[in-house]
Amino acid sequence: MKIGLRILLGYFLIVGLAAWFLLNVFVAEVKPGVRSTLEDTLVDTAELLAGVVAGDLRNGVPALANVENYARRNIEVKIGGVTKRKLDFRIYITDVHGVVIYDSANLALGQDYSRWNDVYLTLQGKYGARSTRSVDGDDRSTVMYVAAPVRDGDRIIGVLTVAKPIASVQAFVDRSQRKILQRGTLLLVLSLLIGLAFAWWLARALRQLMRYVADVEAGRKAVPPALGNNEIGTLAQALHAMRTRLEGKEYAEQLMHTLAHELKSPIAAIQGSAELLSEDMPREEFRHFLDNILSQNARQKQLIDKLLALVRVEQQQGLDAAEPLALDALLRQVVADAASQLQARAVQVQLDLPPAPLQVQGDGLLLRQALGNLLDNAIGFAPSGSTIRLALAGDGADAVISITDSGPGIPPYAAARLFERFYSLPRPGGAKSTGLGLPFVREVAALHGGSVSVTNAEEGGCRAALRLPLPLAL
Repeated sequence: MKIGLRILLGYFLIVGLAAWFLLNVFVAEVKPGVRSTLEDTLVDTAELLAGVVAGDLRNGVPALANVENYARRNIEVKIGGVTKRKLDFRIYITDVHGVVIYDSANLALGQDYSRWNDVYLTLQGKYGARSTRSVDGDDRSTVMYVAAPVRDGDRIIGVLTVAKPIASVQAFVDRSQRKILQRGTLLLVLSLLIGLAFAWWLARALRQLMRYVADVEAGRKAVPPALGNNEIGTLAQALHAMRTRLEGKEYAEQLMHTLAHELKSPIAAIQGSAELLSEDMPREEFRHFLDNILSQNARQKQLIDKLLALVRVEQQQGLDAAEPLALDALLRQVVADAASQLQARAVQVQLDLPPAPLQVQGDGLLLRQALGNLLDNAIGFAPSGSTIRLALAGDGADAVISITDSGPGIPPYAAARLFERFYSLPRPGGAKSTGLGLPFVREVAALHGGSVSVTNAEEGGCRAALRLPLPLAL
């Protein structure tokens, strides 16, 4: 299971359990809360009415004769989103023995209520209240009874009970519970969306980081992802810094080893020629050894210059300043740069350009150097008097620049080693290059998100192809 999904599930589990617990608590507390409020109101009402009827009860005639008319009134009152259309108080009064002497609903007149808790406890000077179902097994038929003593001085002479069905406030309970569940569900949905957004952000950042690590492991050009000023961004920068230090140390050791190996031959040739020049010799031999020193020195300079250029692009992880480049103009410039070499070798270039111009985003100087290296190789292996074909074409999302010569082609043993540093094949006449041109082209292609390949052409000779991505159309 991916880490983003694990975090999302863990987050939602915690939020879900917390929300479920709170919802259960709130929903469970709504009904008792409403009942407590109702009981509080009934206590006030019972005490008030008990005080009102005390004087009449002392004379044996309970008041409240007009209460019967109270329940017959037509009302329509909207309370907290619930419409009330019925008045449902019931009031009854018992004497000192618990016998009902007044009942606003005419349900229990003359009955002995002394065993009911509301009357029994009140007659003992305690708080009397009860909840009783009108229908057995049906909680919604419960009626709440709250009693208050009717006093003659300090003596209790009767009990007044106010009753109200719980069903009359059940609508408020149901409405409150429904709102709590709705808001709780909305909270869970919002929490899930927030969790999804956080998990997406984290998974996206980790994917970018893993892609960078995979590119580094594969030896590809890789720039650390911009992940902001957070822990993951700091981790990405730390990985990049560690990679730079480790690669820099290994690269420097390898570079010094290969450079020392490659400079041995020209240094030995210069040393030998210089020692011979210290002796007396004919003018022609003197000139020959002097030319050898100059050519070997030029070879060293070329080797160092090309090696420095290669080092620069190998250590570069991305383009510093990419700009739109017209490839047809770039190819014409590369051909113009090689004019003296083409003339010296008596080689011509056939330039094939597409009708519609092609543009890429890149570094013009690096691409010019890379294409110059490819053309230099083609000129070096092309037979005198032959023609090199330099073609530009679109291939799907890429622009492909191909350079084809009619030389001897690539021998099978060398095909896998062409892009090795310092590896080169002898050119016609025995001359050898530095072996740094193709590695340089490969690095430049990678910096531009492209690739380079060198293969034998079907019609003979060698074909080098540089593939560069075209900008996406808006």
